[in-house]
Amino acid sequence: MIKIEKVLVPTDFSDFSKLAIQYGLSFCREYGAKMILLHVLEDPFYPATGASFGFDMSDFFTRMEAESRERLEEIVTPEMAKGIDIERVLVRGTPFLEIIREAKERRVDMIVVATHGRSGLAHVLMGSVTEKIVRKAPCPVLVVREAQHEFIMP
Repeated sequence: MIKIEKVLVPTDFSDFSKLAIQYGLSFCREYGAKMILLHVLEDPFYPATGASFGFDMSDFFTRMEAESRERLEEIVTPEMAKGIDIERVLVRGTPFLEIIREAKERRVDMIVVATHGRSGLAHVLMGSVTEKIVRKAPCPVLVVREAQHEFIMP
């Protein structure tokens, strides 16, 4: 028998990740599992020249963090979460590294992640966070591509 107690669902707040959240909620409901909803606030790229941005970056990042926390609360409504224990986590770093780190530290049983389905040059230039997660994850990974099923929330 498959035992699923913790499901990690990373979100970038896109429509793709909202769909992955629906799948994650479904698994959590079915198995009585806890959902760990994770957003990684990506570390900014600083030019090596030491150029100034012309404003205080710490205020900018404080606002970004506050906005991300608010979005983590709003993305799963109380109605959607009914009967499911959801822990909302916000971390800073490189998305795929932080997702893998959280999965290992929290000993999750499954990761449910969306893919944007990029191909060609976009995939080469940007890489695929999802592909890296699949290759390095310490547990099974469900990759959600696009709406394949109609979800009816209880």
